[in-house]
Order: sequence, then C-alpha cells, then structure tokens
Amino acid sequence: MTFKPARLLIALLAVVALPVVAQNIAVVNGKAIPSSRVDAVVKQVVAQGQQADSPQLRELIKKDLIGREVMMQEAEKQGFGKDATVKQQIESARQAIIINVMVGDFLKKNPINDADIKAEYDRFTAQSGDKEYHVRHILLDTEAAAKDVITKLNAGAKFEDLAKDSKDSGSAGNGGDLDWATPSSFPKPFSDAFVALQKGQVAQTPVQTQNGFHVIKVDDIRPAKLPTLDEVKPQIAESLQQKKLQAYQEEMVKKAKIQ
Repeated sequence: MTFKPARLLIALLAVVALPVVAQNIAVVNGKAIPSSRVDAVVKQVVAQGQQADSPQLRELIKKDLIGREVMMQEAEKQGFGKDATVKQQIESARQAIIINVMVGDFLKKNPINDADIKAEYDRFTAQSGDKEYHVRHILLDTEAAAKDVITKLNAGAKFEDLAKDSKDSGSAGNGGDLDWATPSSFPKPFSDAFVALQKGQVAQTPVQTQNGFHVIKVDDIRPAKLPTLDEVKPQIAESLQQKKLQAYQEEMVKKAKIQ
C-alpha cells in the first residue's frame, strides 16, 4: 500500500502525538500540563492522610491545575512576572525549595541514631537534677532595694505583699510565684541560690542577673518528675538534627569566600 504525502504526514504526526497526549493532562493555550504534576499533588495529599487516591481526586486536581495555568498565563500577559517584588519572592521560594531538598538529603545521609538520643537524654536529666523547686522571687532595680526587702521579710513582712512591687509584672500579681521548675530552667546564679535553700527559706543575699536584683524564696521541694525517654524522644531527635544542620551550615560558611 502506498501512502500519499498528506496521509503519511498525518500518520507520522499521530504516532508522535500519542506519547505526548499520554504524558499531559491538558494543553492550555498551547502550553502542556504534564500528568506528572497531578501525580506529585496526589502523592502529597495521600501522604498527608487527607484523601485516598481516586479518579475523583485526580479530576479535582486536574481542574485546579488547569485553573492555575489559565491564571498564570493571564498574570504573565499583564506583566506581573516582570515585577521586581515578584521576582524577589520567586528567587526566595527557589532558594527555599533547593535548600530544603539538600537538607533532606543531608539528614538522610547523617541520621540521628538511638545512641545519640539516649546520650542527649542522659545529659538533660543530669543537668536537670533530681529535685523540683517551687520558687518565688521579687525583682528590683538595685541591690540596696533588694536588701531592704530582705530586711522587711526578716522582720515579719509577707513575701506575697512585698512581691506586688516586683519589676516582674508576670509574677508580681501572684505573690512572685514562679511555679514548680528544675534548676536548669533558670540562669545559673539564680538556680545556685535557691538550691542552697531549705523549704520556706529566703535567700539572705540578693542575686543579680541581667534583669536586675532578685530576692528569692523556696516554698517547697519535691522529687523531680522528669519525662521519660520515649516521651521526649521526638523533641530530642529534632533538636539534634538542628544542631547538625547548624554545624553543617557553619562549616560551609567558613569555607566560603565572603567579601
């Protein structure tokens, strides 16, 4: 059988076009939307547990992608793609996407193992100590003012009454109450002062921190109720990941030529 030139051209075009059609969900004003974009969105939706993969879901995504493409083409036609602010935002998004992919690869190649998590947990528990303290404080501007408060307390004044004049507005209205906490929750000079006290005692020397001078009282002491390893394992893993990433970034910064 002999093909005429016109019929041969039509046949060739049909053969070439078949794979293209199969790879695209639509062609909008001459621009193709590949089916791989639908697959990517479906994968993301399914992974988030929002919906199961289905023809209905794919049809909704297809309509959304077509709508987005129409809007994008119109925005480009109106010149928004050339706007300086838009270009800057696009570049920022591009950086974030590429960096996130690199970070994912780095974490995959440098995973946090159970031994790392256990070591960090042991360090945390050792630092926190085996006791919790119910602490009150009164924050003042000067050491002299703090000593004056201590004198009044020793003379029988109530801590809760004097705490009303505390600079710490968050605890002043509650008698200076800082609730239960471990020593690691406070600056070291502050915690060093109250761990030396017995239940009901007031520190006889004001404690200075960057916020001012503190008069400290321990209301009560109890065994620490620290979380178990299983309870804080995800948080520890995330913290260790962030430390690894920070070290990785700092190493790259050191090697970079920055002018």
